[in-house]
Amino acid sequence: TAVAMFTGKANCPYYAKAELLADYLQTNLPNFRVHKITQHPDKWEQWLHDVCETNGWEHRQCPIIWRELLDRGGKGQLLGGLNDFLEYAQQYYGITSMMLSEEMLDIAEENLQAHLEIVKEDEEIKSLIKPMQIWITSASVPICYHLIPLLANGEVFGMTTEISIHLLDTDQFKEILHGIVMEAEDMAFPLLRSISEHTKTDQAFINADIVIVLDDVLLNLEAQSLENYIREVGEICQVYARLIEKNAKSEVKVISSGKTFANLKATMLRTYGPSIRPENIIAISTYWESTAKAMLARKLNMSTAGVKDVIVWGNITGSNHIDLSHAKLYGYDCAIRGPPNFHRPLLNMIYDSEWIHSELLSAQSTLSSRVSRCSGMLPAHAVATVLRYWYHGSPSEEIISVGILSEGQFCIPEGIIFSMPVRLQNGNWEVMTELEIDEKTQKVLGRLSHELVQEKLIALKEINEMHPYEAE
Repeated sequence: TAVAMFTGKANCPYYAKAELLADYLQTNLPNFRVHKITQHPDKWEQWLHDVCETNGWEHRQCPIIWRELLDRGGKGQLLGGLNDFLEYAQQYYGITSMMLSEEMLDIAEENLQAHLEIVKEDEEIKSLIKPMQIWITSASVPICYHLIPLLANGEVFGMTTEISIHLLDTDQFKEILHGIVMEAEDMAFPLLRSISEHTKTDQAFINADIVIVLDDVLLNLEAQSLENYIREVGEICQVYARLIEKNAKSEVKVISSGKTFANLKATMLRTYGPSIRPENIIAISTYWESTAKAMLARKLNMSTAGVKDVIVWGNITGSNHIDLSHAKLYGYDCAIRGPPNFHRPLLNMIYDSEWIHSELLSAQSTLSSRVSRCSGMLPAHAVATVLRYWYHGSPSEEIISVGILSEGQFCIPEGIIFSMPVRLQNGNWEVMTELEIDEKTQKVLGRLSHELVQEKLIALKEINEMHPYEAE
């Protein structure tokens, strides 16, 4: 049994004539089989060179035709071009082609259009099944361990989107990464196409759609100065930013989380990755929201899900401000009842201002203590929630706090990552600048802004001193 292989440029009239004759032979001869491979004109020369080199053939024209003898292991026997095939058909079957030049040109044009449509259709189909590439840095930390099931269960990106997860960390955590990979594979998530471990930094973020930066430093100000820790963060972000620019997709989304320097990491990634879309770099602050809502719900003896619109301003893992001035209560058991969308201002329901200050707002508050003790489940849930909102939209009337690059909103200086109220729709976020803030809050924002500006300046100064030539 033999199959005749026909390959040529989609717009080639000689290929059109050869394939029409081949179709006629296949229709009328029971043992004649044809397989056609149409190539785009721009790719033809390279494809022809490669197939001839592989098979040891000498052929430079369009089309190229060969026989594959299936009963001998598929070895190919070159027949040649159009004239060789016409001679073959005449000699063996007494059949030839009388197609005119005008017909050849018309069919060649139709072949090209059909080829372009097929290629477009194939690309659309592949885009539906191509997995989303997610890279997680410092992947040995507990946040990552809790995050993987949330990403892989389909709730974040949708039940039709497959994902591939890449875990990046240093060699000393290789065994931990290997264990996470094995466990994730054992769980057999239907949407998890693959999960892999990486310890070579120079190969990081290849084709990344999403980069989640979880790197932290173990703060011990008795051992070394804050400036040294800031320099350490800046240097790793400098490496990451350049690799993201080099290896990741152009629309890559970059997320900063962790227990330390969440804002600074995002700011440095923006500073050293200028080609990364600034609106695609964010820092996660929603776990502060969640913890504050839970404490308020316990105080009011109600469900945490009924507490909405708590705003986190400022430095997520440093000095920040929990703003309750827009917070609302839904489904609160009080004298006034209403439909499900009925709500009451939270501050009207809590009269214990001393509790609010001591438990929520002070630097040494119970809220700060609870957040600092988070083992990973809550921050992981916060990352997954913001990603879900980013891709599918946040609740239309709800305020979400996210660390984003300031453009001067609320009189916050430009060029720093600052947590502020946003809504997320259609893959983008929008700052809720329509919210009114009082003079007291504005002063707090000024102080928080100054701290973040100084942190950024220290990071740049430290790195510039370490790498003066790069600074120039």
